[in-house]
Amino acid sequence: MASYKPKSVKDVPAEDFIKHYAAHLKANDKIQLPSWVDVVKTGCFKELAPYDPDWYYVRAASVARKLYIRQGMGVGLFRIQYGGRNKRRGSKPEFQSKASGGVVRHILKQLEECGLVEKAPEKGRRLTSNGQRDMDQIAGRIAVNLQSFY
Repeated sequence: MASYKPKSVKDVPAEDFIKHYAAHLKANDKIQLPSWVDVVKTGCFKELAPYDPDWYYVRAASVARKLYIRQGMGVGLFRIQYGGRNKRRGSKPEFQSKASGGVVRHILKQLEECGLVEKAPEKGRRLTSNGQRDMDQIAGRIAVNLQSFY
């Protein structure tokens, strides 16, 4: 039998990790949904609010994963990362628009209250050791499931 090697978040597919970590955040009540979650748009380039009722947990899991990969990201960088193309301009060309900063800021505050994220001394945010351990455990479970699948 092969020895079990712990996996990190970087070793598993992003889509699988985000889906499982969002379910983990929702099941453990680590994040409290704001009252405006069903009506807010995620950016000025969007026309409607997200259809998925669990979109907030998915975005929080995605933010946590991005912080795992690159420490020190702030609200401004997340706005650029989650931005999109501003279309609907007639014959004028499209251009890049930033995502909503309030949504990202609220998610980061929620993750700080859970003890998963902390403010970095230089700038931005970084994961705490508890947050990193939590994410590595979930990535390890996903890696075992993927290994048994193939």
